[in-house]
Amino acid sequence: MKKLLFLAPLFAAVSLLAADANKPAAAAPAPIPDFKPILAKMDLKDGDTVVFLGDSITHQCLYTQYVEDYFYTRNPGLRIHFHNAGVGGDRAANALARFDEDVAKFKPKYVTILLGMNDGSYRDYDKAIFDTYQKDMTTLLERIEAIGAKAIVMTPTMHDARAARLRGKMLEPRDTYYNGVLALYGAWLREEAHVRGLGFVDMYSPLNNLITEARKKNPDFTLIKDAVHPDAPGQVVMALALLTDSGIRSSVSGITVQELKGKLGATAGNGKVTDFRADGDHISFTFKANALPWVLPPDAAEGYKLTAAGHRTSGEVFAARGLSPGKWELKIDGQSVGTWPHTQLGSKVELQANDKTPEYQQALALAMLNKERNDKAIHPLRDWWGKMKGQRRNLDVLKSAPPEKQDEAKAAFEKWKTEQFEPGVAQSLALAKEFEEKIYAANKTPARKYELVKVQ
Repeated sequence: MKKLLFLAPLFAAVSLLAADANKPAAAAPAPIPDFKPILAKMDLKDGDTVVFLGDSITHQCLYTQYVEDYFYTRNPGLRIHFHNAGVGGDRAANALARFDEDVAKFKPKYVTILLGMNDGSYRDYDKAIFDTYQKDMTTLLERIEAIGAKAIVMTPTMHDARAARLRGKMLEPRDTYYNGVLALYGAWLREEAHVRGLGFVDMYSPLNNLITEARKKNPDFTLIKDAVHPDAPGQVVMALALLTDSGIRSSVSGITVQELKGKLGATAGNGKVTDFRADGDHISFTFKANALPWVLPPDAAEGYKLTAAGHRTSGEVFAARGLSPGKWELKIDGQSVGTWPHTQLGSKVELQANDKTPEYQQALALAMLNKERNDKAIHPLRDWWGKMKGQRRNLDVLKSAPPEKQDEAKAAFEKWKTEQFEPGVAQSLALAKEFEEKIYAANKTPARKYELVKVQ
């Protein structure tokens, strides 16, 4: 009996081994995927095209316009082409329906995508709706990759429930849940960008954060009066997010007057100083900058100020060290742009938002010319595409109609497309090109005469 008790643990171990032998072999751990780096910078060269694909928020032609303004002023030597492909009310499926004619046709290097506001159907989270959005967006990303372009996915913007409540337009459950639903859609997009190595822009957080901060002082504050479409100042926040998250940030110029090798001289960044002269309390030189400040139309001024956009992305710095004590006046092309004490000039002054400088005035003229381009050419172009969506929807409604009625509707559609849509689109594109030529003729940076004179 003692021998049997002694052998019991051995029999148990053998039994366990036998049982394990009958189990299927454990699956090998999945290999770690070869992750792609996320796009760090939108690298644009002469002749490249950017397409802004989206819904009504893109159709507004505002954040897109402000991004265009940045490139027109920051890279005067480059001809970058921009195509707005936004249509009011669009979902990812609608973007797919017009992809070949409205995106691929323009052979873009980059396609920014701002969709999702309509895809979520303005209600609380619904898995079936989200699954449709994922499927269509995935197809869209694959289509962009297939034409050799790089997608830059952008989260949906903020849904401002408080703005809806302030207008007496509250709807439930939309106004309790929808901003959170959009956050989920954006989180999925972020993950897709990580997995696919795409560009990613967070449009959601900057708007939410800025509005939350402002409501600490003003509970009625909003940048989205209708709860869905950011106003011009809110679209500056969006433009800044796109530029920042796409790595597009650089200074305009920097001039420093100081002692060089025993005598007063000047150095410059992103520009060239010539003809420097210093005669007691009068300093003069010629400066040719390589860029202009980012200036926006007056209706966007609040957003420019709220975001400190000029300071953050458009630094135009002037400094003069070793000046005799007192106040000094700076003139550019004979125009006085300001008077500062020598101590402030010794540190620096920022000129990018100084509306007295000829550089600011030139940049403002460009912004207003581009506003005219968007108002007269781009927005009407997007309206034509909105009408096309309506025409296609009407055809879809008749799919179950008698064949003769379908044939009649198709014939009417083709007639409208040939006689109205195609000429309207061609006219808008031709007008946009005319404006582009004017913009690229007007954005060249001339050499300007700088004078620094002691006045007190």
